[in-house]
Amino acid sequence: MTTIETTRPQPASAVPEPILSVENLVQEFVTRGPGGVKAGVVHAVSDVSFDLFPGETLGIVGETGSGKSTLARAIIGVDRPKSGVVRFLGRDLMGLSKRDLKRARKDIQMVYQDPFGSLNPRWRVEDVVAEPLLGHTTMGRHERRERVRELLDLVGLNPDTYARRRPMELSGGQAQRVAIARAIALNPALVICDEAISSLDVLIQAQVLNLFEKLRSELGLSYVFIAHDLATVKQISDRVAVMHLGQLAEIGPAEEIYRAPRHPYTKALLDSIPGLDPETGIAKRPVPLTGEPPSPLNPPSGCRFRTRCPRAQELCAEVEPRLVEHEPGHFASCHFPLEDPATFSVDSLRGSIRSTGSAAPVVAPDEDAPGPAGVDIDADEPSPEAPDVPVAPDPPLLLGQTGEVRRGTDLL
Repeated sequence: MTTIETTRPQPASAVPEPILSVENLVQEFVTRGPGGVKAGVVHAVSDVSFDLFPGETLGIVGETGSGKSTLARAIIGVDRPKSGVVRFLGRDLMGLSKRDLKRARKDIQMVYQDPFGSLNPRWRVEDVVAEPLLGHTTMGRHERRERVRELLDLVGLNPDTYARRRPMELSGGQAQRVAIARAIALNPALVICDEAISSLDVLIQAQVLNLFEKLRSELGLSYVFIAHDLATVKQISDRVAVMHLGQLAEIGPAEEIYRAPRHPYTKALLDSIPGLDPETGIAKRPVPLTGEPPSPLNPPSGCRFRTRCPRAQELCAEVEPRLVEHEPGHFASCHFPLEDPATFSVDSLRGSIRSTGSAAPVVAPDEDAPGPAGVDIDADEPSPEAPDVPVAPDPPLLLGQTGEVRRGTDLL
């Protein structure tokens, strides 16, 4: 697996050229009211810029409606953005004609959230996978058939069993594998995964994630991996970009983002991850944000997160923040970033639980010592200021990816 080092600066000669460069991308949609009258403008993506390097996986996370899928569609050219630059393999995709853009898509493919919605239900699997080969190659029938069998085998599907089936005869995981096989049929340099595993159950998600990693290692693919599952994004990504209301709130190495977030919105997302204390089994309660998410039809002035940010000040309403580098490769767009962010770890979780939810020790009083007036002290009774905490059962045993047996709480 090829991994790009992003946590320390490199000599100019060692820095590879980005495979994808997005500069100041803007995507807006006009809404219409009765009679076709213009009702407003949806600011879906606003001034987004980032680079993606060969062999790298960039995870993109954010709330529903933050512009993740719109950004992906704008990059690939399904919906032409209003302004900005999308440079892929040295070519500006924004300036290409429809015919040239179709040719450029040979090297940039997309895997969608719903596999059944992206596969023709009337076609057989072998025809679905062979479709890109018909449009972009001059292969003969026999060559296409062999290539399809090779691709199905590569994604873990037996060609003799699945090639003649139709999508509706497949499970969700099998259908997604067919979609992946079609996406890599032309040996693309970049695959954009738009919520590619969110509709699958947990076991199938793990299998598909392992497949993505296998293909990246064997084929040298680069990924833009869009998901709302923060734990999944951390597992598969080299870098993570956090989007909020069409803008980049933070971008940097995955380990750095999760260990020490600089933007309050990123920390709020991490605080929403459920967890358990390994010793007591007490659940970690998510910390909710106050206020309602603003509308992309009328985003707030200045910082778009200021209406829900606990650190907001007058400056946040007057000046829109820009991405500032706090650590090598770690950028955040906040006027008042988290200088000493809390580390999201099991240790910090244990500390917070012990300080708020643990029962105070009961100490037997001296029989000769008088208690408070009117109160009988009984050593067998718990302190009234520290209620009993129910003893949680042992967490279930889980089978790790390497085959070892682990407690469920070990996955935190």
